[in-house]
Amino acid sequence: MGKYIGNAFLFFCLTLTACNQNKAKVIDPAEQRRKDSIERVKQAEEAERQRPRTADDIDLKKELSYDQHTLEETYDYEDTTRHFQLDKIKEYLALVENFQREKASYVVLENRKNKHGEAPLVKNFHRNEYKLVSDSLGTARYEGIPLYLVGDTEAPTIYGRDGALAKLRSSDTIDMVKVDGVSFDGEFEVPKRYIKSIGDSVTFYHVAFPDVTNQNILTAERVGDCKWVVRSMNPATTGRHKPPYAHDTPTGIFVVQEKKPKMFYYRDGTTSIEGYAPYASRFTNGAYIHGVPVNNPKGKIVEYSWSLGTTPRSHMCVRNASSHAKFVYDWAKKYNSLVIVIN
Repeated sequence: MGKYIGNAFLFFCLTLTACNQNKAKVIDPAEQRRKDSIERVKQAEEAERQRPRTADDIDLKKELSYDQHTLEETYDYEDTTRHFQLDKIKEYLALVENFQREKASYVVLENRKNKHGEAPLVKNFHRNEYKLVSDSLGTARYEGIPLYLVGDTEAPTIYGRDGALAKLRSSDTIDMVKVDGVSFDGEFEVPKRYIKSIGDSVTFYHVAFPDVTNQNILTAERVGDCKWVVRSMNPATTGRHKPPYAHDTPTGIFVVQEKKPKMFYYRDGTTSIEGYAPYASRFTNGAYIHGVPVNNPKGKIVEYSWSLGTTPRSHMCVRNASSHAKFVYDWAKKYNSLVIVIN
């Protein structure tokens, strides 16, 4: 009899414990709703952080640091109207925001004056009447960087432009380095000698926007998450197409690579120095943002020229008022600033 009483008591205890455990698992519906709401908010915030930014996300305000020769957003030119392409500029600023959200090590493609060797012939090339070779996209072999499809190093597919920006996707100690383009689309392999590593701590918060269509230039500086301010809005004169000496200013994204207080230049077709351009910041090949050219190697700096903001006249460069060129020269640091040429 005692055995049965003991078993019954044990069963009762086990049942009571199970009931208590089930009661402990019961969560107040209001508390559950609160937790669910917090989790949804966290998920929404994370989704917002991961969402690619667009032009609509860019807050661009006018806070000039350089206020001489300033143009309005829209202005008259001869019998037409010109403007600063703010919508297009915002699109590029969104791109700058997006590619910098991923932690990466950056490289710049470099081959000024074929310093690192003439690039091999691409698989499909064109030779013009001046015997200049270019790829299927029109990028010249001279001062170009050979870009090979990953795994196919028999011959390059296209040429990269000097000053183009990319992300490093392999070790930079091997002969053929893998890069993912920022200034260009796609992943390629490139011989190590054509790249300059600029590390993973670089931030591109200073951007100059020369416009080859409207012949003007705007500079913008990042001051917060998707917040940018306009630092200057000025007339400019870009490169004209008159080979073999004068060339268009190429469009695209470039890194400021070199600075010269005076950039001396030759008379076309000679090795005689004709003059200099002050406060020159080089961003690709022979293209500089610089001041008014002085056709006398020993002449004084000229502040302004009637030709600024009119029609393309330069030899690939972006010509500015000399004081504005100095502003850019001081403001845009080497390997830490971008020049985005738009059309």
